[in-house]
Amino acid sequence: MDSFVSAVTDPVTGHVVGPEERMQHLLEEIELADRVGLYSFGIGEHHRSEYYDSAPPVILAAAAARTSRIRLGSAVAVLSAADPVRVFQQFATLDLISKGRIDLVVGRGSFTEAFPLFGLSLRDYDELFEEKLDLLLRIRESEHVTWSGRHRPALSGQGVYPRPLQDPLPVWVGVGGRRSRSCGPGCSGCR
Repeated sequence: MDSFVSAVTDPVTGHVVGPEERMQHLLEEIELADRVGLYSFGIGEHHRSEYYDSAPPVILAAAAARTSRIRLGSAVAVLSAADPVRVFQQFATLDLISKGRIDLVVGRGSFTEAFPLFGLSLRDYDELFEEKLDLLLRIRESEHVTWSGRHRPALSGQGVYPRPLQDPLPVWVGVGGRRSRSCGPGCSGCR
């Protein structure tokens, strides 16, 4: 099950559910999903007024503290607009909090509002994702990383901590819409 934590209106009363109430409902939904045995729950990432999911790791941490079996993950983390070191650190920390129940699904996102919000050019759309995915996977493979690219300062053997409980941390590529240059024919969307 996935949620974009969208703003909703009660169909009976017409009451617009505000962000605080929506977050409480979401956490209750995730708790229920855990109790009834659903396998996983993912939280999307958007930076628009109609969604309340701009900080998925924070929501997932709250869910991890309230659940015990369900796998939790991103649906998707907009890697193109994020620092792969920070993404890895956040999800490794979540993996520790959840006792190994985290899946990191990264992608470009279904909307492009994160690009201007974080000072990125849409001209670099494909290159940003490919470069940042390469760095994220290198961090997952090795505690100390030497890497350089065009869109982020280079790493010269620095350690990236904490390390997750799962070895390796599951990283999936969420795809939709047009096919990426980084995917080949018949791509299943995972790595």
